[in-house]
Amino acid sequence: MNREMLMLVDAISREKSVDRDVVFAAVESALASATKKLHGGEVDIRVAIDRDTGEYETFRRWHVVPDEAGLQIPDAEILLFEAKEQIPDIEVDDHIEEGMESVPIGRIGAQAAKQVILQKIRDAEREQLLNDFLSRGEKIFVGTVKRLDKGDVIVESGRIEGRLKRSEMISKENLRSGDRVRAFIAGIDTAARGPQIMLSRSAPGFMVELFAQEVPEIEQGLLEIKSCARDSGSRAKIAVISHDKRVDPIGTCVGVRGSRVTAVTNELAGERVDIVLWSEDPAQFVIGALAPANVQSIVVDEEKHAMDVVVDEENLAIAIGRGGQNVRLASELTGWRINIMTAEESAAKQAEESGSIRKLFVDKLDVDAEVADLLIDEGFTSLEEVAYVPLQEMLEIEGFDEDTVTELRNRAKDALLTMEIAREEKVDEVSQDLRDLEGLNHDVIGKLADGGIHTRDDLADLAVDELVEMTGVDEAQAKALIMKAREHWFN
Repeated sequence: MNREMLMLVDAISREKSVDRDVVFAAVESALASATKKLHGGEVDIRVAIDRDTGEYETFRRWHVVPDEAGLQIPDAEILLFEAKEQIPDIEVDDHIEEGMESVPIGRIGAQAAKQVILQKIRDAEREQLLNDFLSRGEKIFVGTVKRLDKGDVIVESGRIEGRLKRSEMISKENLRSGDRVRAFIAGIDTAARGPQIMLSRSAPGFMVELFAQEVPEIEQGLLEIKSCARDSGSRAKIAVISHDKRVDPIGTCVGVRGSRVTAVTNELAGERVDIVLWSEDPAQFVIGALAPANVQSIVVDEEKHAMDVVVDEENLAIAIGRGGQNVRLASELTGWRINIMTAEESAAKQAEESGSIRKLFVDKLDVDAEVADLLIDEGFTSLEEVAYVPLQEMLEIEGFDEDTVTELRNRAKDALLTMEIAREEKVDEVSQDLRDLEGLNHDVIGKLADGGIHTRDDLADLAVDELVEMTGVDEAQAKALIMKAREHWFN
């Protein structure tokens, strides 16, 4: 039987063009599976075949787990202290093995063994094909629609298949069997039984790669696409920068008579592309991203990572876009939260904020409204600034002498200390389950306490925009925190 096994392994190895070790591993798996069925499905079995003689040994294995973890699978696990009685230097996640009687090959059933072996070989072949494909480093998958599978499209390229989910297609796109398709390689799903390459035609990365193919200067390193935002099939924005002063980034991406951008647009079902000049200055970047709207002024809030953008009435609709599309894409492109408003709305908001700051200064610094307005006019917006801005900078304020500045700074520091003590008392009222929530730091917990949020359920009940307004975190982080807080509802 051992000689026949060696002959079988050699024959399958040659026929399927796979390494002998792959076939041996398949046979070992078949033997281990049969042994497990004889001794109960929970036991862990390892079979080792001698590659030269065909003889094989069978071992029962126990996985070493921490003492405090307890045994989840008693037939296949052993606690660390028990394992150390047998092997003193053994560690957690090691295995203890014990030899046992091997199952004769004849008792497995030739057909069952053959099926396991062939399946293992098919898996190995697919894995090898996938690795060969991925080793080429291609980012765009080019193939033909092979079939539809529950709304998804299976795309075939040679012997490789990719899955294009309905949600990753361009809106209103209708692909049929035999259609030629290009798609972005979004990832690899190693757990999938079918096609493992996950494709996307709606991902921003797809547009970036299409431009890279159409614009040689990108591959040469003369141009770079810094970011991309898309409403697939409708409109997109890309931000580009030139690393060579002689190269115009926008004109180069557009091409002669629009040839390059048109090629990308045609591939994306007519999706209109705005090409924006990237800038290190966030305000300038946002102004470009909101094109074709003309911006009057911008107020940047670094703490909330947001900008108030003022436009006139004529540009208001353009800046916002149909259904808020233009401002939403500009926000995604730049990474800043953008609030579009008219000059009147901006003036009203600034008046409201000035009133709030004025009240803070009057109450906490014990000064009259005139002094508070003087500080506001000089750009002071918080007690921290009054307390810690360099002394010389405050002395430059008309009418302020050293004694006045020193007194104001001391009052600001005392007020901050009093407020911090009050905040800590509020934080003490926050439940432990909320403090332990992953993603929350002390500062955010303090802001939650200020807003009357003391339990995980209080946080779970908030809307995303409420949490953003309360704490200053971005929308993605706010959404993640709220979903984390809601997890225990479903457990």
